[in-house]
Amino acid sequence: MILKEPQPSRVNAQGRPPAIAPAPKFARWWSEIARPEVLAPLVVGLLVLLLWEGAVRWLAVPPYLLPGPLLVLQTLIEEWSELFPSLLVTLLITVLAFLAATISGLLLAVLFAQSKWLERSLFPYAVILQTTPIVAIAPLIIIWFKNNTFAALVVCAWIVALFPIVANTTLGLNSTDRNLQNLFQLYGASRWQTLWHLRLPSAMPYFLGGLRISGGLALIGAVVAEFVAGTGGARSGIAYQILMSSYKLQIPRMFAALAMTTVLGVLIFVSLTWLSDRLLRHWHESALQREN
Repeated sequence: MILKEPQPSRVNAQGRPPAIAPAPKFARWWSEIARPEVLAPLVVGLLVLLLWEGAVRWLAVPPYLLPGPLLVLQTLIEEWSELFPSLLVTLLITVLAFLAATISGLLLAVLFAQSKWLERSLFPYAVILQTTPIVAIAPLIIIWFKNNTFAALVVCAWIVALFPIVANTTLGLNSTDRNLQNLFQLYGASRWQTLWHLRLPSAMPYFLGGLRISGGLALIGAVVAEFVAGTGGARSGIAYQILMSSYKLQIPRMFAALAMTTVLGVLIFVSLTWLSDRLLRHWHESALQREN
C-alpha cells in the first residue's frame, strides 16, 4: 500500500478558508489603467502628438501658423496663472447651465409623458429651440439681460444643453414595457405611482445618455456665448482668452487655451460616463459585466 503525504489544510483553526491577501494598491491601480478601453485612446493620442511635433519640426512650420505640442505645453505652463481663472469662469457657466437643463429637461419630459397633448403641443418648440443657431440669438439674449452678462451666458448655454435631456428622457418614458404598465394598472396603481416606480426607472438609461450629450453641449454653448459677448475683465471666460490671443497672433497661447477647453470637455464626459456606469452597473445590460 502506498501512503500519500497529507495535504496542507485548506481551512484555518476556526474552520474557515484562509484569507487571501488584498492586492497592492499599485497593482489595482494598474489593472484599471491597463484596460484596452483606456490604453487604446492614450496610445493613439500619443502617436498623434509625436507625428504633429515631428511634422512641425521637419517642415519648419512657423509657430504663428502651427505651434508644436511641446511649445503649446510650455506656453500653457507659462500662462497658467492667467488662463486657469478664465477656465474656472467658463466651468461655472457650464455647470449652472447643465444643472438648469437637467432639472427643466426632466420636468418637461415628465409632463410630456403624462399628457400626449402637451407633448404634441410643446415638443416642436423644443426642436425649434435646438435648431436655432445660438450665435444668432445670443446677442439678443445679452441685450435683454442688460448688465447681467453672466446670467445671459448661462441662459445661452442652457438653451444648447436642454434638448438632448428632453428628447432622450421622453423617449425613455414612452418606451416602458406595456405589459408591465398593464400589470400596474391591474393592481390599481395610480398614474403617479406607475411613473415613480416603473416609468422613471425604465427611462433612467435614456436620461443618463442625455446627460452625457448635454454636458458637452453646455460647454460648447458657454464658449460660443462668450465669443459673442466678448466680455473681458476679471470675469472673462476662456473664450475671451482665445479671442485675444488670435487677435494678437499669439497662436501658441491660443492653442494652450483650446487644449484646456478640450480637456475640460473630456473630463465632463468621463465624469458623466462614470456616474452612468455606477447607477446602471447592477441591473442594466449596457453597464453589466459580461463573462466570456
